[in-house]
Amino acid sequence: MNRYKTEKVVPYIILTIIGILFLIPLLWVLFASFDPNAQQALKMPSSFTVENFTSILTDPANVRSFGIGLFISFGQSVLIVVVAIMAAYPLSRYALKFKKPFMYSILFMTALPITAVMVPVYQLFLYLNIQDSLIGTILFLTASGLPYAIWMMKNFMDSVPLELEESAWIDGASVWAGLRKVVAPLMIPGICTVAIFTFSGSWGNFFVPYILIQSPDKFPASVTIFQFFGNFGMIEYGKLAAFSMIYTMPSVILYMFSQRFMSQGFSLGGASKG
Repeated sequence: MNRYKTEKVVPYIILTIIGILFLIPLLWVLFASFDPNAQQALKMPSSFTVENFTSILTDPANVRSFGIGLFISFGQSVLIVVVAIMAAYPLSRYALKFKKPFMYSILFMTALPITAVMVPVYQLFLYLNIQDSLIGTILFLTASGLPYAIWMMKNFMDSVPLELEESAWIDGASVWAGLRKVVAPLMIPGICTVAIFTFSGSWGNFFVPYILIQSPDKFPASVTIFQFFGNFGMIEYGKLAAFSMIYTMPSVILYMFSQRFMSQGFSLGGASKG
């Protein structure tokens, strides 16, 4: 009995320790963002202030970096969702001759580290004279994120019954209309999942924009946050924490906003034509 209790309690103890280790940095960010004299140590502020947030939000460079980050992340998410749906449709619906090798190739590309291709990509950008281009950066991020998005979207599309499309075709709908009006609404959970995953990956991507963009006024927020780590003297812990708090908001808001659509999508999962 004692051994059974030990085996049951130990996993909870381990999970509690892991949870505390993740919670401590979050508490530091929360407390330091409201502390006028924030330091590296975790401590309760002697007085709370919003001066750190005011300083971040009144700096045009910071506001511009947030706007550029949103432009890159949303641009990549929209492109990936649209292209992934169109690429996943024939893979899910048609019996293609080389479908299995193609899917394995996609799976292999999802495991390819982006650092392994950055040197030839940078040389390609120089050759095409599109370095320091936000559009070029979005296109590269889209290309690098497509393999995993196609793989995920194809699996979600497999769960949509083909009979629903056939019913739409009988009513006179085209293949495109069936995809847009029948398949896509039933794939809302999958679309939201891919969009959130893509946005979060792009929003937190430091390496690619840092390599492909040279002008500081074009840096997204993921690169701009680097300025608080001692580039201009001592580390400004309060402003760093405030910037980090604001930096996490888009991903959290997008996730909360998408929950409603994901729930609607799951409720439509058993739809059938009467």
